[in-house]
Amino acid sequence: MRIGIASDHRGFLLKKSLIEKLQKKYDVIDYGCNSSDSVDYPDYAFHLGESVIKDHLNFGIAICGSGIGISIACNKVKGIRAARVLSLEDVYETRNDNDANVICLSAKMKEDEAIKLVEAFVTTPFSNEERHQRRINKISKYEE
Repeated sequence: MRIGIASDHRGFLLKKSLIEKLQKKYDVIDYGCNSSDSVDYPDYAFHLGESVIKDHLNFGIAICGSGIGISIACNKVKGIRAARVLSLEDVYETRNDNDANVICLSAKMKEDEAIKLVEAFVTTPFSNEERHQRRINKISKYEE
């Protein structure tokens, strides 16, 4: 499984620790940023989102201070369904119902909680229920 990960400066430390843990099980590609120096999260969100689509990554992980800004930016990339999650319930619903392909996290989250959410995200399948697929198709059509 290939997973891309990106953050802004506030998410840099969490990103670093997630990479260390995740690369033991997955092929993890770091899309920046590379330090705690101030950067603009849209630059990294767009790069990650485009790579999920073009490089056929299975999933993306995006981190900023709250997880909100970077999720908004990721969702501007055609084909990305990014969700900021705070709980396992959020993860299950966004994967099962929305087939989200990018998980967005807050930099304030503890590392062990973030790992739990990411592991659940990458292992929870999309339900393929007709009603959910119909809704995703409407979103995709709107993006055209």
